[in-house]
Parts: sequence; structure tokens; C-alpha cells
Amino acid sequence: MQLPLPQLAAHLQKGLRSLYTLHGDEPLQMQEAADAIRAAARSQGYTERTVHTVQGAHFDWSEVLASGGSLSLFADRQIVEVRMPTGKPGKDGAGAIEQLVQQAQDNDSTLTLFFLPRLDSASRKSSWFAALEGGGISLSIDTPERAALPQWIAQRLQMQGQHVVSGEEGQRTLQFFADCVEGNLLAAHQEIQKLALLYPEGELRQAQVEAAVRPVARYDVLKLTEAVFSGQVERVHRMLVGLQAEGEAVVRVHYTLAEDIRALKRVQDAVAAGQPQPVALRAQRIWGARERLFERALPRMTPRRLADLLQAAHRVDGITKGLKVPDWPAEPWQALQRLALRMTHMCRARS
Repeated sequence: MQLPLPQLAAHLQKGLRSLYTLHGDEPLQMQEAADAIRAAARSQGYTERTVHTVQGAHFDWSEVLASGGSLSLFADRQIVEVRMPTGKPGKDGAGAIEQLVQQAQDNDSTLTLFFLPRLDSASRKSSWFAALEGGGISLSIDTPERAALPQWIAQRLQMQGQHVVSGEEGQRTLQFFADCVEGNLLAAHQEIQKLALLYPEGELRQAQVEAAVRPVARYDVLKLTEAVFSGQVERVHRMLVGLQAEGEAVVRVHYTLAEDIRALKRVQDAVAAGQPQPVALRAQRIWGARERLFERALPRMTPRRLADLLQAAHRVDGITKGLKVPDWPAEPWQALQRLALRMTHMCRARS
């Protein structure tokens, strides 16, 4: 059964299940969820804990199966944790996981915890993951979207007895905080705790937050597309500066952006030829959140605008390979920034 992360605390108050699967890419909330489950388990007499890490395709699952079905002489109840950093169970893993699920259902003296990374589509549809979801509680724990980050920060401040001022100043404060910690929830958590050390409980002014919070954001190339398609000029500029500072390869960033431009062109051409837009998007393997971004951008992209963007992307490709292009910056990151901001402004404009 899938359980939303915010409902975990209420669920644990009602009682424990024998199997939990935590999967996602957000380490802070993954750790907090695991700690909450372990604390609930300890309060109910689960005194022993063993940890197994699945390494490689030929991992030996026999030890995991044995620990899941037996107790030591000194414990009435135990926690068995299985960590799969790659999200791939290996040659014999699928069958072993299904056996572990069955053991968990038959043996209430063992609580089994699975830790998985963010899973791809194939893994989510696999028989072993279906067994985990069907046999216990599954929690998807992913990094909050940028739009949800101010609310997350406000909730964390409230937990330690602090809050920003009401009204526009408070919203500006939360946006500033989110800009500083985007993509780095562990650091965000530390910055929030710092505010509890620096200031008493109660109201926080914008100047206090700006004086205390350090810029510790980490940026994802794929999130750059989200910012560009959403027309967020300042965020795009900030992300490009951050990606460069983090040592990201300019060629990779350019390739990601250029591929999106080419995909827009292919979808636009297909629609002009009479194909329904949803079908054209699926044909380009565009779905989910990315599909919504394309749906927003396409009406703003006239054929002339897309042709200009394709030409600009071609020029920046040459610059990243050391070529000189008239009227364009010679430095690759500057050229890439011009391309990205040009596209961002087009995504803001009306068609």
C-alpha cells in the first residue's frame, strides 16, 4: 500500500506493519522516515537490528533470507534492513524479495525495512516491487519541487517555534530562503536549525534570515528545463551560475537544452501535420511533469521563434567545441546563458 510521507506519523501511532519500503532521492526525509519507523519499533520491543547492503548483480541473498526468518537468543523482535543503492536486486534478487515479503507477512516478530533509490519506470512495474508495495507500506520520498519549498521551510520553522512575519515581507523571506537552499534539503535543515540557535522563538524578520542563511543550493540540469519552460528568468540565471560553479560540464547542459528545443520542434511539426498534440508528445517520450511543461511552452513557440532557437543552439554547440561565432560570446557558459535566457523570455511571452 502506498502511503504519503506526511501521513507516516499518524500511521505509526495506530500501529506498525511488518514491511516498509522507502524509495526516493531525498536523503534527509528518507533518514527521518526511517528514524521514525525505528523509534516506533523500539517502543514495541524490536531490540535487535541487522543491515544488509545489496552489492552487485551476484549478491548472495541467502543471509538476508536467513536473518528474516530467525531471531538471536537475546531478542524477541528484530529489525532487518535491506539497502539496494542501485535499485537493482540482481540475478536472484527478484525471487528472494518475494520470499522476504512472504516471510514478513508470516512472521510478526521481524520488521523488514527496504531502502531504494528513486526508481525508473521499469523497476516500478517489476514483480518484485509490486510484491513490496502489495505486502507492506511503500513511501515515495523525493525532493520537494521548487514551488513547494517555501511551504516546507515554513513548516520546519514552525516545528521549532519560529515563523516569518505575515504578508509580503514574509513571502519574500521564504522565497529568499528557498533560493539559497534549492536542491539541498540537508543543508536547508541545517540552516533552519541555525536560526533556532541564533534567534528566540517567535517572529523572524527578513533582515535576520538574510544575515544568517548561507547560499548552499545545488542545481540539477533537468531542473533547468523546468525553470526555462516556466519563464523564470532570475532562477535560470542563478541555476546556470550555480551549475558552472559546481563544475558541471557545459556540453551536458547545452545538450539537455538543445534536445528540448529539438523536441519542441518535432512536436510542433507533428501537430502542424495533423497529429493530435497528446499523441505527438507521447511519440517524443514526453509525459508526466515534463508533458505539462511542453504544453505550457508550445503555444508560445511560433515556428519563427523555434527556428531562431534551433539556429542559436547550433551556434552555441560550435562555441562549446572551441569555434568562434560572430556576435556571440567566445566563453561557452556566457553563450549558453544567452541561449537559455532567450528561450526563457520566449516561454514568458505570449504567442
